Amino acid sequence: MLRLFPDLSDELLMRLYHKGAHAQWTSDDIDWESPVSLDERGSLALARVLSPIYLGEQSAMLGAANVLPQLAMAGESTAQLYLTTFIGDEARHFEVLTRLYRRLGHEPVSIRALPAMLRYHHRLRQGDRVDWAWGILISDLFAKHFYQTFSHAQENLLFGGMSRRILVDESRHQAFCDHYLASVMPHLPPERRQALRQMRDELLSIMEDMQAVLGDDAEVLGFSGHEMLAQVMEDVAIHARRIGLDGDPPPRGSGRRARKAAVDLDARRVRKAAQQADRPIQSSLEPDCDCTVCPIAALCQSRLVRRAAAR
Repeated sequence: MLRLFPDLSDELLMRLYHKGAHAQWTSDDIDWESPVSLDERGSLALARVLSPIYLGEQSAMLGAANVLPQLAMAGESTAQLYLTTFIGDEARHFEVLTRLYRRLGHEPVSIRALPAMLRYHHRLRQGDRVDWAWGILISDLFAKHFYQTFSHAQENLLFGGMSRRILVDESRHQAFCDHYLASVMPHLPPERRQALRQMRDELLSIMEDMQAVLGDDAEVLGFSGHEMLAQVMEDVAIHARRIGLDGDPPPRGSGRRARKAAVDLDARRVRKAAQQADRPIQSSLEPDCDCTVCPIAALCQSRLVRRAAAR
């Protein structure tokens, strides 16, 4: 039921809420004079591969608006507060990507040409707030790898700079989903958890369908859609274990500890990578947590996972 005087005791979500509120930026902060440096075929390829991400930003914005009253009625007021910044993030991403399309001179792929996008959109809109958080985590992991690719490959170009800004927002979204899902997973019956696994498999299968259509465009831009999807699947498996979906569920109250341990592990990798690149480190949480997240953290993790798997 709706609470007049709610409990706002979840410190990690409150920090994410404050961080999200302070970290807002607008399209005016983008250097729109930066070059695109793509020929006509490259511009078309970027417009095409960006299409699922573009629709995903809109799906996330609409889905969050639908979940917000669910959180309020469930008495999850701290998560409700955080979600207000999430909606602002997604609205901003939607706006800047719309302006990017105008700059490229191309429109997104139509639903008729790529119906898997609409299937993905509808799947994200089904279920309750737990389904939504799990779907958003999977989608954000895909978006993370996509934006990371361009933040490195087009570092001094328009979309590269835009991608770096969006990645900082995405790191907060992943932190929220990790923490929220780890906190609710111990309370879910086995059949409910199995439904989440089926949802994961369905979303990843739809991603494969989209990759089959957009693979040639990815190659034009210099990356492999198959490799990116494999990295996404690795990350999804890691997060499924982290939140307790695969394997034994975490004990009650362990969500914060699990998230902080993961962030601390990433922080060591990030500091080393940032020193090598001579770039400032971006923090997603308050300094007193002694944890740091930047857009390349999960990429470092993914490389370690791949090396370990090869042994």
